[in-house]
Amino acid sequence: MTEQLAVAVLGANGRMGREAVKAVDAAADMKLVAALGRGDSMDTLLDAGAQYVVDLTVPDTTEANVRFAVEHGIHAVVGTTGWDAERLASLRKLLEAHTETGVLIAPNFALGSVLASAFAAKAAQYFESVEIIELHHPNKVDAPSGTSVRTAQLIAQAREEAGVPASPDATESSLEGARGCDVDGVRVHSVRLRGLVAHQEVLFGGPGEQLTLRHDSFDRASFMPGVLLGLRQVSSHPGLTVGLDGYLDLGL
Repeated sequence: MTEQLAVAVLGANGRMGREAVKAVDAAADMKLVAALGRGDSMDTLLDAGAQYVVDLTVPDTTEANVRFAVEHGIHAVVGTTGWDAERLASLRKLLEAHTETGVLIAPNFALGSVLASAFAAKAAQYFESVEIIELHHPNKVDAPSGTSVRTAQLIAQAREEAGVPASPDATESSLEGARGCDVDGVRVHSVRLRGLVAHQEVLFGGPGEQLTLRHDSFDRASFMPGVLLGLRQVSSHPGLTVGLDGYLDLGL
């Protein structure tokens, strides 16, 4: 029998964390060795012999958690938001001293969402206008979502490389927030509504036509195949990878 991956879940008492605990526990090639909640000591990872960690905590603690993992040679798969450019740069510098350790930071683990973002970046080269609407449950603490920011960044990069100008917009006056936020020149609009889980629409417009790419996660179980994929791949990708698409052969 193939040796099982020794996995610990951080944020195990949260909505995503509980799903991750169940998914890892059910995976034949993995062994759940620790499930940590708020306030639990990170030293538990060492005592449990964790080789991999899934961080699904909160922005205030995720950086310290990941740095602890890297410093102790533990591969990390991270779904927590709050990783701005400064934090990512600091993590990259730390990983230079731990060249065999891999870290994956993924704004979204739903494979359909990752594919939709990749398709959106490809389509963005061919349309004059593009905007994003992201829709989530009202308990989400950040806006816009990490997925929409990542999608906007991919779209902006693709349009810049293709020489596509900014989307036309003749707005001269508006109430604050009416046009959403600006992420690298792409407008992103956030909806928070009871009954939703995680949803995103990318709207493209050209003369006489519109294309809409939409992805819906109706249950947090939709994120678990991506989490397991990340755990299985992270040791083969030392250093920092941002976005689960970095582990997929998209052929785009």
